[in-house]
Amino acid sequence: MYKYAIEIFYSEEDEGYIAVVPELPGCSAFGKTEEEALREIKIAIELWLETAEKEGREIPKPHGKEILNLFYKQKFHSTTQPST
Repeated sequence: MYKYAIEIFYSEEDEGYIAVVPELPGCSAFGKTEEEALREIKIAIELWLETAEKEGREIPKPHGKEILNLFYKQKFHSTTQPST
């Protein structure tokens, strides 16, 4: 079984929690609570993997913390740079 990093954040616009799997393009889920978003994203991951396998698409190997560290460095590095 693959273990992918999951990011969960609150969306004011949606008034709930969004869960995404950065390594699986388009794999996301919604929940009114963090717990619900986590349950839903686990289902979305299973469906994403099943569909990719049926369609013969390449399934990315999980990078776990590495992908989240890279994501946060890119996201926050640009916002925390001092202006020159």
